[in-house]
Amino acid sequence: MIDIFIAAFFPFLRPHLSSKTVTVIAYLAPELPALSATFVYEELLALERRGLPVRAFAVHPAAAPVAGQQALTDRTHVLYSGQPLKSVFTALRSLSSFGSGALRALRWLASDMLRVGLHRANAWKLPWQWLAGARLGHQLQVQGCTHLHVHFAHVPTQIAMYASAFTGIPFSVMAHANDIFERGLLLPQKAQRALKMMTISEFNRRHLLSVGVAASKLAVVRCGVSFAPRAVPPRFVPKASYRIGTLGRLVEKKGVDDLLRAVAQLGLRPWQLQVSVAGEGQLRVDLEALAASLGLTERVSFEGALAHTEVSAWLQGLDVFVLACKADARGDMDGIPVVLMEAMSQCVPVLTTRLSGIPELVLHEQTGLLVSPGDPAALAAALARLLNEPALRASLAEVALAHVEAEFGQSVNIDRLLGIIDPSTSRAAARAHSVHHTP
Repeated sequence: MIDIFIAAFFPFLRPHLSSKTVTVIAYLAPELPALSATFVYEELLALERRGLPVRAFAVHPAAAPVAGQQALTDRTHVLYSGQPLKSVFTALRSLSSFGSGALRALRWLASDMLRVGLHRANAWKLPWQWLAGARLGHQLQVQGCTHLHVHFAHVPTQIAMYASAFTGIPFSVMAHANDIFERGLLLPQKAQRALKMMTISEFNRRHLLSVGVAASKLAVVRCGVSFAPRAVPPRFVPKASYRIGTLGRLVEKKGVDDLLRAVAQLGLRPWQLQVSVAGEGQLRVDLEALAASLGLTERVSFEGALAHTEVSAWLQGLDVFVLACKADARGDMDGIPVVLMEAMSQCVPVLTTRLSGIPELVLHEQTGLLVSPGDPAALAAALARLLNEPALRASLAEVALAHVEAEFGQSVNIDRLLGIIDPSTSRAAARAHSVHHTP
């Protein structure tokens, strides 16, 4: 508590404290805990289970708070609280505590606005994010944070880099998909100012290089899957009826319409097919109407949103998991959907598309099957092949489980993250984690 008091009211003494304090990581995300980004809070909680202190921050309150995570919701500090005048006053009041950091942050803001272009609306959002950075910076000092880690490279990172400028506290970024493909503002500058810009796939890394991010600033760290492997592997045998499923927000890029059209194309087969569609979104009514128009009403169930604690059991009830990802009309697309990793961890064969970083997870005919995006006929043919060949399903599921554990497991990617944030902490945390889990 003494260190936190000194850091808050005598920031010029922070250098003398740094050698004596433990690493305290601040986490910033658009919403926390959010049902659409379970990997963020799962990662945060995994760090805490390793004994690392973590402080939670969010840009906005969670629109759909995750059931069972009320304690995390209660301790998450929300930056955009719906009281703009109070927020501005709080930010301005904190400026004097930052010393020369306030001038550095102001220089960054001016440079960024000019670079974006004063004729663009995004440039005039930056001052508001700069003020949010001041509020965040004050909280980082008050709570004794030594590092700031940010998920998503758009607005949260714009706030985080200004907070870092104000305080001198280093920050790192995890870039995902929409935040760099559609909303990639100032990416080279963000990466240059950060300790490291991490991203979830080699595909993303190549994209970031193509827009001018320095290679020395980039690293690939996966969104690790947290599910325990399935206790009893399924039996892959011919059946009279199969159940396939897809899970995600009901939006264009998830390709649920392509899946429905693929199922309709299968026609009469030696087996019956039931489809479970889990998730909510703006296209639900349209998709239900499409299912009806294709004559699939009796064969398709729209389950609504699933709590994360329900996903494992739902997956284990499937014979095949399908995710027909594609780019939407605006160019938005998935990176590597975590639900694919989750399905593979539960020994459920997967069928998806060659898009973005997905082929790094789903290796065609090794850990799953891939087809071209937006091709219901190809999707139907691959689905029929999977259901007709039990030995193929068994082989894919076995290799997929090993691939997920080795490359996309939560523990290995926490090690990668900590190795960037603080190598000494990474080694100590890994040793503690290993001792704790030794039988």
